[in-house]
Amino acid sequence: MMGSGKSHWSRVLARKLKTGGYDLDFLIESHEEKTISEIFEEDGEDYFRKSEAKILRWFGEKKAFVLATGGGAPCFHDNIDWMNKNGVTIWLDEPVETLIERLKPEKEHRPLIRSLSDEELTIFLENKLKERTPVYEKAQHRLRGKEISELSFKKIIQQYA
Repeated sequence: MMGSGKSHWSRVLARKLKTGGYDLDFLIESHEEKTISEIFEEDGEDYFRKSEAKILRWFGEKKAFVLATGGGAPCFHDNIDWMNKNGVTIWLDEPVETLIERLKPEKEHRPLIRSLSDEELTIFLENKLKERTPVYEKAQHRLRGKEISELSFKKIIQQYA
């Protein structure tokens, strides 16, 4: 989910593993030469999701990397199945309260929540999580709240070394 720490942890892990670290949203912005907000506003979510799936599949050519996807990425175009087939997937499952606290200060930069009040944000996140959970549950690993740590990632990665 948005606000779960995907970008943060991908940078930490890439540094520790001495490998490439990527943020799928950043790559989409670079490729499209627009911000995510501009893509949503000008081209719509469907266009964004198609671009997201296309760029995600570029990683089929890479050998070792850490990739942070957007929270919706696994939910479209069979992306979760592709990611599971081509890599190791980890669901960072933070409580809604934690997500809200992290997202409040950055709402302006997130097109899906930009215009929501704090109360609407809570409802939105609860509904999105309920909607996305069946897809997120397909991830190969799930780390919840306090389990999300460098040690937990290290244990998961060692299984594949």
